[in-house]
Amino acid sequence: MIKTTVTSWSFPCLTLQEVVGLAKALDLGGVDLSYFYKSGLDKNRLLADPEGYAETLKPLQQRFPCLYHLFGDDLHDRNIADASCRKKNTADIEALARFCKALDIGQLMLLPGMVNAGQTRRQAFDCAVDALNAIVPIARDQGLQVSVEPHVHGLLESPTLARQLVDAVPGLGLTLDYAHLVCLGFTQEEIDPLVPAAVHVHLRQARAGVLQEKLRHGTINFHAMLGELQGAGYQGYVAYEYVHQDYMNTL
Repeated sequence: MIKTTVTSWSFPCLTLQEVVGLAKALDLGGVDLSYFYKSGLDKNRLLADPEGYAETLKPLQQRFPCLYHLFGDDLHDRNIADASCRKKNTADIEALARFCKALDIGQLMLLPGMVNAGQTRRQAFDCAVDALNAIVPIARDQGLQVSVEPHVHGLLESPTLARQLVDAVPGLGLTLDYAHLVCLGFTQEEIDPLVPAAVHVHLRQARAGVLQEKLRHGTINFHAMLGELQGAGYQGYVAYEYVHQDYMNTL
């Protein structure tokens, strides 16, 4: 059975406790965590004392299916395709795994990296493969599934590259957000073959050139998407991820 959750970063003005209350009122199955806005976790505290910080969140009595982790301060800082950051990033994974284990979080979502200055996309891709092949086994040993999300402006801007990365890193899954690839001009039929690699799914409407759109104005066929997930035997979560950000004018 497909389960539902909502991204905490969808509500910039709400605290985490308020997001949890909203999720319970809407009868959603969980809340995905991040470091953004009022609901954001304290990343430094998490890395310094994973189990202790996890204890402070248990009184919320909420299921947290996924943690969205950025190694640095933004999409570029300490991104996975930057080989100079590999040692620091790999070291963080052990603390993240301990935090997730303490809160029964099964999913760690990362971004796949950027094409950094002076790199070709293929060079960035190879760096990301090396980094993830170090990260994924550490997390997997703690029972934690690692996924990456193909996204606009990132390393994986096509279904082909997304599939190649998953194939190159045993145990890696995808956080599949059709909106990013639809925005980049791919048809839904071209994205569907990624479904078997999906371990987490984001839901929001979009169309070519527009990352986030009102439900009636977008081109994503949600009945068809959910049918693909069900046909593939998907048992994970689908996360509602409408946001309010300047990024790609998703206001």
